[in-house]
Amino acid sequence: MDELDQRRRRTLAAWTTWVEEGEGVATSVRPEILDSWTRSGASVARDLGQAPLADESETRSLWQGSPLQIAVERVEDELRRTAEDGDLVLAVTDPDTRVLWTYGGRVMRRKAESVNFVAGGRWDDRSVGTNALDLANRLDRPAMVFSAEHYAPIVHNWVCWAAPLHDPTSGTKLGVLDISTTWDRTHPIGLATVRVLARLVEQAMPATREYVDDATTQETAEPGLVLRLLGTAEAWVDGQRLLLNRRQTEILSLLALHPDGLSLDQLHAMLYGDHAVTFSTLKAEVSHLRQALAGQLASRPYRLLMPIATDVDHVLALLRRGEVAAAVEAYGGDLLPGTESPALVQMGEYVAVAVREALLADPQPDAVLHYSELAPYDTAVLEACLAELGREGRLRHPAIPLLKARLAVADA
Repeated sequence: MDELDQRRRRTLAAWTTWVEEGEGVATSVRPEILDSWTRSGASVARDLGQAPLADESETRSLWQGSPLQIAVERVEDELRRTAEDGDLVLAVTDPDTRVLWTYGGRVMRRKAESVNFVAGGRWDDRSVGTNALDLANRLDRPAMVFSAEHYAPIVHNWVCWAAPLHDPTSGTKLGVLDISTTWDRTHPIGLATVRVLARLVEQAMPATREYVDDATTQETAEPGLVLRLLGTAEAWVDGQRLLLNRRQTEILSLLALHPDGLSLDQLHAMLYGDHAVTFSTLKAEVSHLRQALAGQLASRPYRLLMPIATDVDHVLALLRRGEVAAAVEAYGGDLLPGTESPALVQMGEYVAVAVREALLADPQPDAVLHYSELAPYDTAVLEACLAELGREGRLRHPAIPLLKARLAVADA
């Protein structure tokens, strides 16, 4: 308890310093917390008493019949036992961090109701300040927020762990699952617990495509191949997601980015570089990929026999048209993160440089802020945006505090 109490005191001291002075805490606060504090400070009053509530009927309609409701109902007994045994409050949200369902132990249920941690509560950081639900949703990874790491004092006595929830078929993010309790009940397995519960819910979701959100359905319902390669690795053919291994995804990516086709020698060099891998190994991978594509992969040269759409081509086309903000919005990050294919590494560097140079030439604040989430240590782009706002005399632009905060974190 002493160690936890000391941690709580340090966190509260950092929060107090930040709200009073706006600086001096960059090295003692996690970057994602500091970034969220800045976002929160632009729109959330520190004397906030409750989270704002969305329309009740709209919230109910989003929940009823949704894949999340079906999944939660299938594992509800286990979720409820977890909440009761640990005196936790559990919550499931939509992709906008609006709470759709909660269940709490006796003590935490009352605490949750007092701050509108209930169905309809808006828990994005622009509405209620820094919290684990918002971080897990925006960063698309499990998150923990302890005590005064929360921006709003109404939850300084809480600790929260959250993990994103994805459709197991399409990969679409559907929301997050959160577990919360009081700070003095913090436990090292909290993050592991929320990960397990999130996987439990995902595994219970209905295995159909009818629940994929409209934007994804529209994008992937077109005949042919749709590839997302920037920051992720997702492939659909005729609206159905392909489940491929890493090497098959790399081969498919190379063929999609070279629609006129590649010879065996070209594909081998682009895929393996100087690594000693036999041609027969490559042929076997191509054969498995051809089966996954129902034969729509020709030989001599290797070429895809279907319409092709990739996010790489989409981003580059937007940049060519001068639509920088739209290009940054579509840019998800590194191309196939972790790939060792020299050709894909080179293409990824080309796209990254193209996006960066476009932002340096036209540093639109919203686009720069979005880009800085993907490249948090690229100080040149942040500095270019601040300089441009200064030249234009827009010294009260609402993005300036966020830009300065991210620059401070990057320089720390």
